[in-house]
Formats: sequence, C-alpha cells, structure tokens
Amino acid sequence: MLRWILGGREAQGSVEKNPVLFIGEEQPKNWFTELQVLKGHFDIVRFLVQIDDFRFASAGDDGLVLVWNVETGERLLELRGHSQQITAMTAYTHTSGENTHTSLITASSDRTLSLWDPETGNRVQTVSDLQSSVKCLLVLERLCVWVSGGNELCVWNRDFQLQCQSQHHDDTGISATVELPKNCIAAAMDKDIVIFRLTMSTGSRLSVAEVRRLSDHQDSIHALININGSPS
Repeated sequence: MLRWILGGREAQGSVEKNPVLFIGEEQPKNWFTELQVLKGHFDIVRFLVQIDDFRFASAGDDGLVLVWNVETGERLLELRGHSQQITAMTAYTHTSGENTHTSLITASSDRTLSLWDPETGNRVQTVSDLQSSVKCLLVLERLCVWVSGGNELCVWNRDFQLQCQSQHHDDTGISATVELPKNCIAAAMDKDIVIFRLTMSTGSRLSVAEVRRLSDHQDSIHALININGSPS
C-alpha cells in the first residue's frame, strides 16, 4: 500500500534523487501497513491512473505528471508541460494491428489538453486555447473516441481532432461523466444529471445531443460511477 508525502510549494530544484523510502522492519505488519513512501510531487496529488501491470501515473496541483514503477516505487518519468494544476487525467489504450499502446491524456487549468507517451515522456499532441478548463475525461473504447467535460461536452478522436460538441452550458460546467449503454453518456452539471447520446451519421460523422435531464439531487454532484459493468 502506498502513501503519498505531499509537500508544500517548495522549489522544484530540491527533488531527492531517490524518491522511495522503505518502512522499517520494526513497524507492525497489517493490511494497512505502509510498504513504500513515494516522494516527488510538490503539491496535492489528485489523480492516480494505471498505465499497465507495471506502471502507474500520478498528477495534481503542481502541474506535473509522474510515472512510477508499481513494484519498486521507482520514479520512471517526469512529464512537464502544463503551467497550472492538472484537473483531469485518464489512460487511453488503442490497438493498431497487433500492437497495443497506452497513452495518457491530461487536462489543466491552463485550458489545454495534452496527449503523452509514457514510454518516452514526450508530449505528442496538445490542444490549447479552450473556452473553459476541462474538469473530467472519459474514454469510449467501443467508438474509438474520448470525451472532455467543461462548459461543453466535446468528443475527440485519437488524433486529438474535435468530432462534435454539445451546446454551451452554464458556468458550473460538467464535473463528471460516465459511459452508459447505447452510446449514451451521463454528465453531472451542478445538481442535474444530463444524458447525452452520440449518433453516427452517414459518412461516419458523429453528433451529440441531450436526450434527458434528471433533477433529483439537492446539491452539486461531484462523482458518477457505473454499477452494471461495461456498457454495451
């Protein structure tokens, strides 16, 4: 089990060369025993994403993405490029022929979206000058697209090309999304849950439209989960 040591906003030049600290043998062992302490971030860590069986990534308010070895806790890569805090992160796995590759997609308060190669640490694609900060990301593997939620719901292909988007919503924007069956997406907007449907028209052109709105919550919605397994 990993515990994060979240430091203050100290200078980045003071990063320790060995970010892994092993807990002493004298500590009583139980299900919650800390095995390693990973150090590397300078502010609050808000996102943890599994890349594969051997690596995961962390990101948060310092604008950094760090890639770690699951077994040893070694910091493998430090991905820099965002100028403000990271507001969403997800892994995007796609297959080309017999090859499968996993990338990282990040969103930031600097109103950019970035695609990263966790093998090299390179930023492969960037979308800048967005109308609003993106608060959530969702990959729709069956359609080979991914979705960003901010003041609009935007649908992108794996080449970071915008396919379609919903109409502008109020300043509260979309705070969470989850995939539903029949090419639908549930999006949390303040106290409402809005159901969108993606439609593929002639010529493989995507469009998105609101089909239903649920208004039973009394306060802002911060999270949505799917409890019925993978949508079909």
